[in-house]
Amino acid sequence: MNLFKLSLIAVAIAGLSACSLEGDDGQDGVDGTDGVAGVDGSNGADGSDGTNGADGSDGANGFNSLTVQTQLPEGDVNCPNSGVRIDSGLDTDSDGVLSDSEITSTSYVCVPGASSVDNSEILTSLNNEWFVDGQTEVENNKRVWMNATSGNAASSSNVSVATVSSQQELDAMVQNLRGTAKNVILFIGDGMGVSTVTAARILDGQMKGLEGEENQLSFDAFPFSGLSKTYNVDAQTPDSAGTMTAMMSGIKTDVGVIGVDEDIERGDCSTVAGNELVTALELAEIAGKSTGIISTARITHATPAATYAKSADRNWEDISDMPEAAITAGCSDIADQLINFEANLEAKFDGLDVDGIEVVMGGGRRHFLPRDPAFNSPDASSSTEGDRTDGRDLTAEWQSLYTNGVYVFDQSGFDGLNTETTERVFGLFNESHMQYEADRSNDIAGEPSVAEMTSAAIKVLDNNDEGFFLMVESGRIDHAHHAGNAYGALHDTIAFAEAVATADELTNDEDTLIIVTADHGHVFTIAGYPKRGNPILGKVVNVGAEDAATAADGTPYTTLGYTNGRGFRDLGDETNSDATYLADPDTGRKDITDVDTTTPGYHQEALVPLSSETHSGEDVGIYAKGPGAFLVNGTNEQSVIFHVMDFAGDYVSQAESAME
Repeated sequence: MNLFKLSLIAVAIAGLSACSLEGDDGQDGVDGTDGVAGVDGSNGADGSDGTNGADGSDGANGFNSLTVQTQLPEGDVNCPNSGVRIDSGLDTDSDGVLSDSEITSTSYVCVPGASSVDNSEILTSLNNEWFVDGQTEVENNKRVWMNATSGNAASSSNVSVATVSSQQELDAMVQNLRGTAKNVILFIGDGMGVSTVTAARILDGQMKGLEGEENQLSFDAFPFSGLSKTYNVDAQTPDSAGTMTAMMSGIKTDVGVIGVDEDIERGDCSTVAGNELVTALELAEIAGKSTGIISTARITHATPAATYAKSADRNWEDISDMPEAAITAGCSDIADQLINFEANLEAKFDGLDVDGIEVVMGGGRRHFLPRDPAFNSPDASSSTEGDRTDGRDLTAEWQSLYTNGVYVFDQSGFDGLNTETTERVFGLFNESHMQYEADRSNDIAGEPSVAEMTSAAIKVLDNNDEGFFLMVESGRIDHAHHAGNAYGALHDTIAFAEAVATADELTNDEDTLIIVTADHGHVFTIAGYPKRGNPILGKVVNVGAEDAATAADGTPYTTLGYTNGRGFRDLGDETNSDATYLADPDTGRKDITDVDTTTPGYHQEALVPLSSETHSGEDVGIYAKGPGAFLVNGTNEQSVIFHVMDFAGDYVSQAESAME
């Protein structure tokens, strides 16, 4: 494999015009009255010396060196976009004109840009701002690709290019890229389908004073992207347990089960043994890396649980959720598996010694505390916060296991973390899920944002020179959609994008792979024909109009809507999306003429009445940057995401080596 640097030089040309410049005569090559030899013309090209004057006679004049610049029109064969032809040579016949036979050198300086064509519309396009921006983006993408496949970072003026002469060399080059990611961060926007990304992008832009559509969320700017097919083995429209298991293990499985393959019966504890899967987080642990899990949902909820647990049912978050048969058969609840992750992993492999998960932050305290008000946290919202019926306080058990760790449950405790000296953190910031981003300021004792948790986690995890694996979930995007509240879902998506930006700022593209994706989408639509810049949460206003458009029933309608769910709510300034569950579903068309649909408490109309809006089955986006990111392209089985992470971090090989 030969690597070389290719220098790219941009030439700007301005004010080109046709002109003819005579080269200077040989300096002092005038009548040599004193017999002085004419010297070389200082500016003339190839100006010959004047002959020495003999016996005081005149020295012969040096030939004139001429350079002629001729402006070229658009369409010239050598400079299609116009430019200048530069001819130079000696005026041997001294007539002041450079004839074709006297030209010794010709060069061209061409104006870059549009190719010459007869069609004026195409010329207009080629010089259009959108078109030029697109060309620039393509060139940038080329450089990104070459950087990724060469394994080297390129500056704006140099590009590293790998050249191969055989398939064997190509295979070797790609193999050399394996394991180049010291760190891997997997971001999951739960329920963040393509329409959610689009609408959040527009809302974010409009909150910044833009029209919105031209805006970009942090991960929109990632250089590589593709699509993920989200179906479960037994389901066309998936759930988070099966989808996250696929991403974490590389193996698709059934709806509702966690960390196990499809050869299992949901709810049957006896079918778990022998069907457990190894996750990327577990492999990273075995390889000696630090590991972390963050979620704005309960940390025992399906998505975060799939990083560490093996369960026949996603709902077995604590022992009170499990059937007696499962308990008798020896299955452990998900919260228990989190606390005992280290011991459980070591028990699977002889001689294995790991140090456990360093960072755990999210909601779900109730699954770790006994059903006894004496164990309530200072910010408990229920009279009895805990759910566990076995009397165990798992937060105390964690602190006993990890005396070097810090347990926090509110904003004050979080703010007090010293990320340079803290070795591990266990944060449970709410009894159930953490607050919606729009409602976060109403938390009893305060709680950090997903961006703040991401920042703290990275600063703790990167104290390990071997690197880290971190999973970050924004779980409440999904919950706001289930409630039919676009405002809540979009604000949580924007907060999620800010967390991605934070991770990007705190890490290096050369050694950190960042993947952003979703487990599934929702039946969330962007519809009608609203004009550019129309408030994304507002009613449809057509192009050229000022008033809201009306449907066939004579009433206005919103750009955003849901195919099914609980339907219309006009709750004004209510920021808790879950407030919709206090009333019965109210679906179908409503007259919203006098309703402000942009308020936090507005819930969009829904067609099909259901107790909760549902997931959708369409593909979701994958966005990536860093080592191995170039593997993210095209349409993929969701399980491929694990294999991209494994390629970048070389997890399987490193884990196997650690166990030898």
